[in-house]
Amino acid sequence: MHQFWLIRHALVHPNSLSYLYGTDDVPLCEATMQAQTGRYAMLAARLPRPARFVCTPLSRTRLTAQALFRAGYPETEMLVDPAFVEQNFGQLQGLPIAGFDDRAEGERHPFWPIHAAETPPGGESFAHLITRVGAGLEALRATATGRHTIIVSHGGAIRAACAHALGLTAHQALCLQIDNISLTRLEFNARGWRVLSINEHLAEPPGLTQPQ
Repeated sequence: MHQFWLIRHALVHPNSLSYLYGTDDVPLCEATMQAQTGRYAMLAARLPRPARFVCTPLSRTRLTAQALFRAGYPETEMLVDPAFVEQNFGQLQGLPIAGFDDRAEGERHPFWPIHAAETPPGGESFAHLITRVGAGLEALRATATGRHTIIVSHGGAIRAACAHALGLTAHQALCLQIDNISLTRLEFNARGWRVLSINEHLAEPPGLTQPQ
Protein backbone atom coordinates (compact mmCIF):
# COMPACT_ATOMS: atom_id res chain seq x y z
CA MET A 1 0.00 0.00 0.00
CA HIS A 2 1.22 3.49 -0.83
CA GLN A 3 -0.43 6.83 -0.10
CA PHE A 4 0.04 10.10 -1.96
CA TRP A 5 -0.57 13.38 -0.13
CA LEU A 6 -1.07 16.10 -2.75
CA ILE A 7 -0.98 19.75 -1.69
CA ARG A 8 -1.81 22.66 -3.94
CA HIS A 9 0.71 25.50 -3.64
CA ALA A 10 0.02 28.76 -1.80
CA LEU A 11 -1.94 31.63 -3.35
CA VAL A 12 0.06 33.50 -5.98
CA HIS A 13 0.52 37.26 -6.04
CA PRO A 14 -2.72 39.10 -6.94
CA ASN A 15 -1.06 40.55 -10.05
CA SER A 16 -1.04 37.04 -11.53
CA LEU A 17 -4.65 36.12 -10.78
CA SER A 18 -6.21 37.82 -13.79
CA TYR A 19 -4.38 35.87 -16.47
CA LEU A 20 -3.77 32.25 -17.44
CA TYR A 21 -0.33 31.74 -15.90
CA GLY A 22 0.08 27.96 -16.16
CA THR A 23 3.79 27.14 -16.27
CA ASP A 24 4.90 30.76 -15.75
CA ASP A 25 7.05 30.97 -12.62
CA VAL A 26 4.90 33.57 -10.85
CA PRO A 27 5.56 34.79 -7.27
CA LEU A 28 3.50 33.89 -4.22
CA CYS A 29 1.42 36.33 -2.20
CA GLU A 30 3.66 36.84 0.82
CA ALA A 31 1.00 38.76 2.77
CA THR A 32 -1.43 35.86 2.51
CA MET A 33 1.23 33.35 3.56
CA GLN A 34 2.12 35.39 6.63
CA ALA A 35 -1.55 35.68 7.58
CA GLN A 36 -2.02 31.90 7.39
CA THR A 37 0.78 30.61 9.60
CA GLY A 38 -1.73 28.67 11.68
CA ARG A 39 -3.05 26.94 8.61
CA TYR A 40 0.44 25.82 7.61
CA ALA A 41 1.06 24.53 11.13
CA MET A 42 -2.14 22.46 11.05
CA LEU A 43 -1.22 20.99 7.68
CA ALA A 44 2.36 20.28 8.77
CA ALA A 45 1.03 18.38 11.79
CA ARG A 46 -1.39 16.41 9.58
CA LEU A 47 1.21 15.11 7.13
CA PRO A 48 2.82 11.65 7.58
CA ARG A 49 6.33 11.19 8.95
CA PRO A 50 8.51 9.91 7.43
CA ALA A 51 7.58 10.56 3.81
CA ARG A 52 9.23 11.21 0.47
CA PHE A 53 8.78 14.91 -0.39
CA VAL A 54 8.24 16.03 -4.00
CA CYS A 55 7.78 19.47 -5.59
CA THR A 56 7.77 20.75 -9.18
CA PRO A 57 10.32 22.91 -11.02
CA LEU A 58 8.19 26.04 -10.37
CA SER A 59 9.21 28.07 -7.33
CA ARG A 60 5.69 28.38 -5.92
CA THR A 61 5.69 24.70 -4.97
CA ARG A 62 9.16 24.78 -3.45
CA LEU A 63 8.35 27.91 -1.42
CA THR A 64 5.12 26.32 -0.19
CA ALA A 65 7.07 23.25 0.95
CA GLN A 66 9.54 25.47 2.76
CA ALA A 67 6.64 27.20 4.53
CA LEU A 68 5.52 23.77 5.78
CA PHE A 69 9.03 23.12 7.10
CA ARG A 70 8.99 26.44 8.95
CA ALA A 71 5.58 25.50 10.36
CA GLY A 72 6.91 22.36 12.01
CA TYR A 73 7.25 19.59 9.43
CA PRO A 74 10.78 18.09 9.65
CA GLU A 75 12.87 19.57 6.86
CA THR A 76 13.31 16.93 4.19
CA GLU A 77 15.25 16.78 0.96
CA MET A 78 12.88 17.54 -1.92
CA LEU A 79 12.73 15.60 -5.16
CA VAL A 80 11.95 17.91 -8.10
CA ASP A 81 9.67 16.07 -10.53
CA PRO A 82 8.46 17.85 -13.71
CA ALA A 83 5.71 15.24 -14.16
CA PHE A 84 3.57 17.20 -11.69
CA VAL A 85 4.00 20.70 -13.10
CA GLU A 86 0.94 22.67 -14.18
CA GLN A 87 -0.65 22.35 -17.65
CA ASN A 88 1.30 24.09 -20.41
CA PHE A 89 -1.04 26.52 -22.15
CA GLY A 90 1.38 27.35 -24.94
CA GLN A 91 0.42 30.50 -26.83
CA LEU A 92 -2.63 30.99 -24.58
CA GLN A 93 -0.43 31.43 -21.55
CA GLY A 94 -0.36 34.98 -20.23
CA LEU A 95 -3.71 35.93 -21.80
CA PRO A 96 -6.32 37.61 -19.56
CA ILE A 97 -8.81 35.09 -18.22
CA ALA A 98 -11.67 37.52 -18.81
CA GLY A 99 -10.97 37.33 -22.53
CA PHE A 100 -12.14 33.71 -22.62
CA ASP A 101 -15.62 34.73 -21.47
CA ASP A 102 -16.42 35.71 -25.07
CA ARG A 103 -16.02 32.14 -26.27
CA ALA A 104 -19.18 30.40 -27.37
CA GLU A 105 -20.64 27.59 -25.28
CA GLY A 106 -18.75 24.40 -26.09
CA GLU A 107 -15.51 26.27 -26.78
CA ARG A 108 -14.64 26.42 -23.10
CA HIS A 109 -15.23 24.31 -20.01
CA PRO A 110 -17.97 25.50 -17.62
CA PHE A 111 -15.36 25.86 -14.86
CA TRP A 112 -12.26 26.57 -16.91
CA PRO A 113 -11.29 29.09 -19.60
CA ILE A 114 -10.57 26.46 -22.27
CA HIS A 115 -12.24 23.22 -23.32
CA ALA A 116 -11.00 20.00 -21.70
CA ALA A 117 -10.10 18.52 -25.09
CA GLU A 118 -8.43 21.65 -26.48
CA THR A 119 -4.72 21.59 -27.20
CA PRO A 120 -3.45 25.20 -27.08
CA PRO A 121 -0.96 26.04 -29.85
CA GLY A 122 2.46 25.06 -28.55
CA GLY A 123 0.96 23.62 -25.36
CA GLU A 124 -0.80 20.49 -24.10
CA SER A 125 -4.40 19.42 -23.59
CA PHE A 126 -5.79 18.53 -20.19
CA ALA A 127 -6.10 14.94 -21.44
CA HIS A 128 -2.34 14.96 -22.03
CA LEU A 129 -1.84 16.35 -18.54
CA ILE A 130 -3.74 13.38 -17.11
CA THR A 131 -1.43 11.01 -19.01
CA ARG A 132 1.69 12.86 -17.83
CA VAL A 133 0.65 13.05 -14.18
CA GLY A 134 -0.57 9.45 -14.20
CA ALA A 135 2.80 8.26 -15.48
CA GLY A 136 4.47 10.31 -12.75
CA LEU A 137 2.35 8.71 -10.04
CA GLU A 138 3.05 5.22 -11.34
CA ALA A 139 6.79 5.93 -11.50
CA LEU A 140 6.84 7.20 -7.91
CA ARG A 141 4.82 4.22 -6.77
CA ALA A 142 7.21 1.81 -8.50
CA THR A 143 10.26 3.37 -6.83
CA ALA A 144 8.74 3.88 -3.36
CA THR A 145 10.73 2.58 -0.41
CA GLY A 146 8.26 3.82 2.23
CA ARG A 147 4.49 4.09 2.53
CA HIS A 148 3.97 7.81 1.91
CA THR A 149 4.79 10.44 -0.72
CA ILE A 150 3.95 14.14 -0.27
CA ILE A 151 3.65 16.12 -3.51
CA VAL A 152 3.36 19.92 -3.52
CA SER A 153 1.88 20.61 -6.93
CA HIS A 154 -0.71 22.63 -8.87
CA GLY A 155 -4.48 22.70 -9.21
CA GLY A 156 -4.54 21.21 -12.69
CA ALA A 157 -2.04 18.48 -11.88
CA ILE A 158 -3.95 17.44 -8.74
CA ARG A 159 -7.18 17.23 -10.75
CA ALA A 160 -5.26 15.10 -13.26
CA ALA A 161 -4.03 12.82 -10.46
CA CYS A 162 -7.62 12.27 -9.32
CA ALA A 163 -8.62 11.53 -12.91
CA HIS A 164 -5.88 8.90 -13.15
CA ALA A 165 -6.97 7.25 -9.91
CA LEU A 166 -10.71 7.29 -10.66
CA GLY A 167 -10.66 6.90 -14.45
CA LEU A 168 -12.37 10.27 -14.96
CA THR A 169 -12.60 12.02 -18.30
CA ALA A 170 -10.76 15.31 -18.75
CA HIS A 171 -14.10 17.15 -18.66
CA GLN A 172 -15.10 15.47 -15.38
CA ALA A 173 -11.74 16.14 -13.76
CA LEU A 174 -11.95 19.86 -14.53
CA CYS A 175 -15.18 19.96 -12.48
CA LEU A 176 -13.18 19.18 -9.32
CA GLN A 177 -12.44 22.09 -6.98
CA ILE A 178 -8.83 22.19 -5.73
CA ASP A 179 -8.10 25.18 -3.48
CA ASN A 180 -4.76 26.62 -2.42
CA ILE A 181 -3.19 24.84 0.56
CA SER A 182 -5.76 22.06 0.29
CA LEU A 183 -4.94 18.40 0.75
CA THR A 184 -5.96 15.58 -1.61
CA ARG A 185 -5.11 12.00 -0.65
CA LEU A 186 -4.79 9.02 -2.99
CA GLU A 187 -3.95 5.43 -2.17
CA PHE A 188 -2.76 2.48 -4.21
CA ASN A 189 -3.22 -0.92 -2.59
CA ALA A 190 -3.59 -4.55 -3.67
CA ARG A 191 -6.99 -3.78 -5.19
CA GLY A 192 -5.88 -0.72 -7.15
CA TRP A 193 -6.30 3.03 -6.84
CA ARG A 194 -8.76 4.80 -4.59
CA VAL A 195 -9.30 8.40 -3.47
CA LEU A 196 -9.32 9.05 0.27
CA SER A 197 -10.11 12.78 0.16
CA ILE A 198 -10.28 15.70 -2.28
CA ASN A 199 -9.76 19.39 -1.46
CA GLU A 200 -9.47 18.75 2.28
CA HIS A 201 -9.15 21.93 4.37
CA LEU A 202 -7.52 22.03 7.80
CA ALA A 203 -8.55 25.63 8.47
CA GLU A 204 -10.83 28.25 6.99
CA PRO A 205 -9.92 28.97 3.34
CA PRO A 206 -8.55 32.44 2.52
CA GLY A 207 -10.96 35.14 1.44
CA LEU A 208 -9.04 35.55 -1.80
CA THR A 209 -9.13 32.58 -4.15
CA GLN A 210 -7.60 32.07 -7.55
CA PRO A 211 -9.07 30.45 -10.66
CA GLN A 212 -6.45 27.83 -11.47
